[in-house]
Amino acid sequence: MTDAERALWRHLRSRQLSGHKFRRRQQLGPYIVDFVCLGNRLVIELDGGQHADQNQSEYDSQRTDWLQQNGYRVLRFWNHEVLQNLDSVRQAVYLALQ
Repeated sequence: MTDAERALWRHLRSRQLSGHKFRRRQQLGPYIVDFVCLGNRLVIELDGGQHADQNQSEYDSQRTDWLQQNGYRVLRFWNHEVLQNLDSVRQAVYLALQ
């Protein structure tokens, strides 16, 4: 896991966020997502600088489309957002779960 993934996972694991169960590195169809709350069908993806590359961006878009077509909501955050403003990221996840 990246530093950002470890930082967010410390707040998602063990039902710490309003009792919602998250899994990390979960396979959904042909993709492995960073975090998912299966009960709420919420996927959280953390992106590093490589995701700014056009090829990677196109792949991410296809992946998001597939997840949405299969009933998942997708939240994406940049790694630096998690590392520099974890409280705001946690709040966004909390609101998405409501």
